[in-house]
Amino acid sequence: MPTLSKMTCVEDFRRLAERRVPRMFYDYADSGSWTESTYRSNETDFHKLKFRQRVACDIEKRSLHSKMIGIDVAMPVALAPTGLTGMQHADGEILAAKAAEKFGVPFTLSTMSVCSIEDIAAHTSRPFWFQLYVMRDRDFMERLIDRAKAARCSALVLTLDLQVLGQRHKDIKNGLSTPPKPTLINLINLATKPRWCLNMLGTKRRSFGNIVGHAKGVSDLSSLSSWTAEQFDPSLCWEDIEWIKKRWGGKLVLKGVMDAEDARLAVDSGADALIVSNHGGRQLDGAPSSISALPAIAQAAGNDIEVWMDGGIRSGQDVLKAVALGAKGTMIGRAFLYALGAMGDEGVTRCLQLMANELDVTMAFCGRTDIADVDRSILLNGNIFD
Repeated sequence: MPTLSKMTCVEDFRRLAERRVPRMFYDYADSGSWTESTYRSNETDFHKLKFRQRVACDIEKRSLHSKMIGIDVAMPVALAPTGLTGMQHADGEILAAKAAEKFGVPFTLSTMSVCSIEDIAAHTSRPFWFQLYVMRDRDFMERLIDRAKAARCSALVLTLDLQVLGQRHKDIKNGLSTPPKPTLINLINLATKPRWCLNMLGTKRRSFGNIVGHAKGVSDLSSLSSWTAEQFDPSLCWEDIEWIKKRWGGKLVLKGVMDAEDARLAVDSGADALIVSNHGGRQLDGAPSSISALPAIAQAAGNDIEVWMDGGIRSGQDVLKAVALGAKGTMIGRAFLYALGAMGDEGVTRCLQLMANELDVTMAFCGRTDIADVDRSILLNGNIFD
């Protein structure tokens, strides 16, 4: 059996999660839309960037401490909002939030989470962030925002790139639905995941905690399916962001920006930060990778808004490359999901420790001692994506 100390990288967690998490839920996290070309390029484009190794520099005292929208963080990393996290591991959102709080990085709860806003608030002592989708039911949205306020969430992360759904072939082939279809193949696969099944039997949280019992007409998983199919609002526009910002009244982060023109519109909206993100390659297949889109967006945004990056980050080295190309912060999704599915909250903690060590040591090899002083000069040729 694998031990925590033997887990050396995110890939170790991915392989173990693939063995321990039921196929339909593992594939839900580890997939992209259509040909998955954008999903793959999110990760592989990081490999194209090479570091400049420097020597004989005084690198004894180093610091990764940063700020993201004014919040102190142990390193410029936050846990991204991910749907169905509680299906990677029982009470997954609670476990991940506790691990993030312990380590000193922000946790972001998805609207489509299994554990509710109130669940996270009850199990953590520091404010967390909440991610919001724009839905047709504005009354439900208002109440969701008010619940996030009541739970002391310190930032609202508004996702802009899910007005319509990109097709993910694996979900269709696995019969992933609400509720999941009890096909023979799925039942056989569940029988091979006793650890997961036992953990799920020990929790009452097996639904969408932010929606069931809160949205009008949604009392169980069966009624949720038709509700969600109708709710994502394709009419979303920048005027809606103005309304949400006013209703929320706190720090606002816009997620899903992949174009320099949209970056300027994000600045004009008055948001506090934007996230360069293609939804992990799960929406528009054939779009550029997040890391390749980052430099132009960072340049267009200037110092008028914080620019963060999400998508394809699997190591502390990837974090350092994103910071070098202009990101003031980064988000990890699949990296922590693999660790969670493999080993629960201890896995998430270990994952963060590994990434921090990779970030620290690589920064030192590049001759830098403070993450705040990192720029594109640590990379060979500065930026190959210009």
